[in-house]
Amino acid sequence: MQRYFMEENYQDVRADKLVLTGDNYHHAVRVMRMKIGEHCFLVYQDAVALLAVVTGLEESQLILKEVEKEEQTKELPLTVTIASGYPKGDKLEWVVQKGTELGGHHFLSFPSEYSITKWDEKKRSKKQERLNKIAKEAAEQAHRQFQPQVKLFASFEKIVAEFSQYDHVLVAYEEAAKQGEISQFTKVLQESKAGEKWLFIFGPEGGFSTKEIAYLQEKGAKICGLGPRILRTETAPLYVLSAISYYLELSQ
Repeated sequence: MQRYFMEENYQDVRADKLVLTGDNYHHAVRVMRMKIGEHCFLVYQDAVALLAVVTGLEESQLILKEVEKEEQTKELPLTVTIASGYPKGDKLEWVVQKGTELGGHHFLSFPSEYSITKWDEKKRSKKQERLNKIAKEAAEQAHRQFQPQVKLFASFEKIVAEFSQYDHVLVAYEEAAKQGEISQFTKVLQESKAGEKWLFIFGPEGGFSTKEIAYLQEKGAKICGLGPRILRTETAPLYVLSAISYYLELSQ
């Protein structure tokens, strides 16, 4: 069943007169051809999701009424933000799409010393808009109760400025993996508490320089390996989200 992400908080709307406008209206009416009596899910900014029935069709808005709230929790117990050094081609689109399906909370990207991709402000803005659309569509497909946001930063230092917002900051580093480091990710995961905010950072195709790693550690990040195999920049974030989901949602 189709799911639409709303711009309002649930507490600010009337349950007996819910409204779809803009792109959501266009999709519901022009693409899905919804009619009075049909149902869809609405998801609000405060993560309230509900089943609604269409009660009216107007020229620029669809009128709905709440049927019942969705009870099953769809979000990871942790809020995990993925931060990726700018990769080549469409790899960031892959990370955002699949990462959203796997429960990623937000997605950040930044230029790194070994990043080949370079975006000026105009290209960055356009790319960010596209990535947010991809996240929205992936969240709808995965029946999420939260729509991840994507931010593209202009400098490496911008990602470090985000550290204070998180309970844990982890950096996947292939040299740590080569040296057999296997405990850091597991240790933090085992000690995690529901509701914690994590930032997991990944380098571009060439990884991080030793200078960047030293800087990240100086600012409080923890370096970790992700097993004996070296993962591609677009694979590693999906491995991490899958591992977190398995450990916290399936193995408890």
